[in-house]
Amino acid sequence: MIKYIIPAMLVLALSCTGSKKTQNTGMETAKPLYTPETFDKQGHRGCRGLMPENTIPAMIHALGMGVTTLEMDVVFTKDKKMILSHEPFFNHEISTKPDGSLVTAKEESSLNIYQMDYAEVQRYDVGLKPHPRFPRQEKMKAVKPLLSDVVEAVKQYMMTARRPFPYYNIETKTQPLTDNIYHPGPAEFVDSLMALVKEHQLEDHVIIQSFDFRTLQYLHLHYSSIKTAMLIEDYDKRSLEEQLKSLGFTPTVYSPAYILVNEALLKKCHELNIKVIPWTINEKAKIDELKKMGVDGIITDYPDLFN
Repeated sequence: MIKYIIPAMLVLALSCTGSKKTQNTGMETAKPLYTPETFDKQGHRGCRGLMPENTIPAMIHALGMGVTTLEMDVVFTKDKKMILSHEPFFNHEISTKPDGSLVTAKEESSLNIYQMDYAEVQRYDVGLKPHPRFPRQEKMKAVKPLLSDVVEAVKQYMMTARRPFPYYNIETKTQPLTDNIYHPGPAEFVDSLMALVKEHQLEDHVIIQSFDFRTLQYLHLHYSSIKTAMLIEDYDKRSLEEQLKSLGFTPTVYSPAYILVNEALLKKCHELNIKVIPWTINEKAKIDELKKMGVDGIITDYPDLFN
């Protein structure tokens, strides 16, 4: 859920339900792990603290630790492939160029994924460079995967393990100032994403989250049965009522930076039948504190803290 800056634009990225279909797997366990009664254990970008973020290994490893929801970010390539990536470019903290040199902070925003075909994107590695903020993260060769490949890998893993399927908490990486520069506009973004959701029969397994209320509003208007999560930054000083008025409808989930959570906020949300799932908590003591306070779930880089 971390901000990024587009040089020369000085804009921040908008970082950190459904019809009753079932997975076409032939298994009776094809129901989501997450129910209204379940405390939702979400692995942020899979499990960023332990594995390369937004990669298939991160998602599978998180499932092995018992997460109920896989949190992830989606961007588009030039040839309109949906891939997992927190930024619509190659972040210097995690990226290695095809020639083996490291991406620098100065050049990262010029490596615009929306201006690259998927084949070119696959030439960049995002798993080998040691992460400066996550020393426990295992290093391995990794690429930014297709969202469809992630879904298939998760499906195969859960079928082999004979376990219920998780939820997918998918963030739409859009913002008004970079429409059609770093990503499609809200309508195209959401329509394409929902086409994939329907193709894989994930309507009962997906939550769409965003800091960009435009994508949530379009989703609510055209796909009203899909669960939504309203992401809130730590610097957003508006009241809950003001935020909901700006959104224009009641979301399934209110997902604020964890420092904003207090008992009064929880009470207001629960009175409106809105779940509260804060991000991103990486200390067990704080996870336990918020869970005791009454939050409905936690998003963390370290799913092993749930155990």
